[in-house]
Amino acid sequence: MYPKKFEDLIQAYSKLPGVGRKTAERYAFTTLNWNEEWINEFITSLSSIKDGIKRCEVCGNLSDGDKCEFCMNDTRNHNVICVVQSPKDIAAIESMQEYNGVYHVLNGLINIQKGILPENLNIQSLVNRINDDIEEVIIATDPTVEGETTALYITKLLDGRTKVTRLAHGIPMGGHLDYTDAHTLLKAFEGRK
Repeated sequence: MYPKKFEDLIQAYSKLPGVGRKTAERYAFTTLNWNEEWINEFITSLSSIKDGIKRCEVCGNLSDGDKCEFCMNDTRNHNVICVVQSPKDIAAIESMQEYNGVYHVLNGLINIQKGILPENLNIQSLVNRINDDIEEVIIATDPTVEGETTALYITKLLDGRTKVTRLAHGIPMGGHLDYTDAHTLLKAFEGRK
């Protein structure tokens, strides 16, 4: 229906997560209407990702250099480490503007069914970071089977080496008890303070 180059663009957009044929087509038509400057900016951004974006050598977060902005920041508390699944989770935590520690990015969760084992994740470098100065490791993985499995694994690895805590789970602010499932209520009771 469309010229091959335009079809190729649609196919490229459809490889993005959550983008179906119609959305990819809409993106392609939008791109077609961009001026030369916008297209060159887009091409430059895409091509610089492979060489320009690295993983922080300390925590595994996305970075422009050897270390990310959090690991290089001397005003942050480097004695508290928040363990997250992906760099996206850091953005969520930073949005609350309350946490002042540093991070450790696992780049996934343990999932035996998909063949993702602890050695496939950024866990050993977390263990290597633990010393006498580390006051607390906060595990902030998703409350899923994979997230809980990963949290339990890390907790056992760090047992006796430092204080390990887990984000609370339960009823969200503004939630109603009568709409809450039994598992969420159980977690809320277990995590009460």
